[in-house]
Amino acid sequence: MVGTIVHQLTDGVCPEEIEKAGLGAYYTDHGVDVYPQSASGMPFTAAYIAAKGDPIANLQEDLAAEQKARATYEKLIDLCKDDPDVLDPLRFLRQREVVHFQRFGEALRGVQDKLAEKKFYMANCAKKMCDDNNCRN
Repeated sequence: MVGTIVHQLTDGVCPEEIEKAGLGAYYTDHGVDVYPQSASGMPFTAAYIAAKGDPIANLQEDLAAEQKARATYEKLIDLCKDDPDVLDPLRFLRQREVVHFQRFGEALRGVQDKLAEKKFYMANCAKKMCDDNNCRN
């Protein structure tokens, strides 16, 4: 959605205006197409996605990502003046991050509660299943 907003704001802008706004290098590399990158020019990469194979670690990463996205939307909102066509979608996206953070928090609490439950083991169950399937240790 942010990419669409940027595209709409730059639609019809001449290269001289782009250069004057300090976006000449970006225009040289990407034209007026939207290319996902940070404000410092670092392109998006899947290396940013942290998956550890551990539900608690993964949910903590998700929580952090939602907060970072919310903070970015707040900064973008601060940079916009009074353009409701830009501000309204940014406010919607910011609120969506807040809701995502809440849902990930609920999921984290659920996983932590499940892991804290006392475990019960049936000693003969696994052996019987193994014997029935003729598996060997």
